[in-house]
Amino acid sequence: MNDSTTSLLAKAETLIEALPYLKRYEGRTFVVKYGGHAMGDPALAQDFAEDIVLLKAVGINPVVVHGGGPQIGRMLKALGIESQFVNGLRVTDKATAEVAEMVLSGAINKELVSWISKAGGKAVGISGKDGALVTARKVEAQKLGKAIEDPDSGEAIVVDLGYVGEPDHIDTSILETLSSAGLIPVIAPIAVGHDGETYNINADTMAGAIAAAIGAARLFLLTDVPGVLDKDKNLLTDLTPADIEALAQDGTISGGMIPKLATCTHAVEAGCEAAVVLDGRVPHAMLLEFFTSKGAGTLIRKA
Repeated sequence: MNDSTTSLLAKAETLIEALPYLKRYEGRTFVVKYGGHAMGDPALAQDFAEDIVLLKAVGINPVVVHGGGPQIGRMLKALGIESQFVNGLRVTDKATAEVAEMVLSGAINKELVSWISKAGGKAVGISGKDGALVTARKVEAQKLGKAIEDPDSGEAIVVDLGYVGEPDHIDTSILETLSSAGLIPVIAPIAVGHDGETYNINADTMAGAIAAAIGAARLFLLTDVPGVLDKDKNLLTDLTPADIEALAQDGTISGGMIPKLATCTHAVEAGCEAAVVLDGRVPHAMLLEFFTSKGAGTLIRKA
C-alpha cells in the first residue's frame, strides 16, 4: 500500500468515525463563542470559518457569538479614551460603550462575516439589538470582595461598572429564521436594555444565554488554554456542575476560568445539552472535539 492510498484510507476512516455524530446532531444548533488570540491570527480565522461552513454543510446550524476586548482597548487608546479597570473588569462609561459598539458590531462582526463568506458560507452579522434578539439588564453595582476596601470601615467598596449588561430576555425567533433560510448568524454582544440604553455584554455570557434559550446541542467556548486542567496540568475531559464546584473550592480552577465554567454550568442547567471549553489556537479544534472519539477539550454536562 503506497503513501497516497494510506492517506486516503485515513481520511475515509475519519469520515466513518464522524458519521454517528453527523446523524445524531443533524438539524441541531451549535453556539460558538469565538475570541481570544485566535481572532488575531488570519490562518486560525480561516480555519475557524471553514469549520463553521462545514458544520452548516452537514446539516448542523452554527450560531457564532464573538468577543473583541483587545480590539476595543486598541481603539480606545487610539482615540485617547482612558479605560478604568476594577478587578479586571472594564468600567464602561458612555464614550467607552459607543466605541465598544463601533468595534464589535462594526469592524469585528463584518470581518467574521467576510471570513465565512470567503470559506463558502452565507453569514449575517447582527448584534443583540437586531430584531430585539437580546434585551439586556444592567449589571448592578457589584461588591468585588476584599480586593478593594474602604480604608476606614474595611468593607468592600461597591463599584458601578457603567454600561455593562447581561441578557435578561432572548427572542430566539430571529436565529431560527436565519438558520432555516440557510444563513449563519454572527452576533456581536451588544444589546438594548429596558431603559433604552445600549449595554456591552461579556461574549461568554451572551453565548451561554443564547445556547440555553435555544436549547443548543453544544456550546463551544474557544479560549487560549487547552481546557480545564487538574493540579498536575492534565486535561480534564469530562466534568459535571458538581465537579466544577469542587474544583473551585479546592483551588484547582481559578481566575478567568471560573466565570467561563459558571457560564457553562448555567447553560447546561438551563437547556443546553453540553458545553465545551477548548483551545481556539489549535487548528480545527472544534471539529476535533466534536467529530472524533477522543475529543480536544473539556466537556461539561449534567450528571
